[in-house]
Amino acid sequence: MRKRPTMKFTDMPLSSETLRALSDLHFAAPTPIQEESISILMQGYDLIGQSQTGTGKTAAFGIPLIERIEALDRGLQAVVLCPTRELCVQVAGDLRRLLK
Repeated sequence: MRKRPTMKFTDMPLSSETLRALSDLHFAAPTPIQEESISILMQGYDLIGQSQTGTGKTAAFGIPLIERIEALDRGLQAVVLCPTRELCVQVAGDLRRLLK
């Protein structure tokens, strides 16, 4: 079986700020869920994704979300729904780290 080439975050249309945050977080390459979803979400499409715990789902939707937000617009630009308070705290922390 042929191994497919590894994509890097630098191969994606991401801002230098996001790439710097990913580098600072030691994110070298996207996980499969990130590789499959980031480009779709960056184009503005909706997506339903499913992946095991710990595979980077928050970054998979969080990176495009951060890229599409206008920093100077103080109005509501995104809503992330989580089924539990604990997951909400975890997702919020992950997004803050990506916003670095």
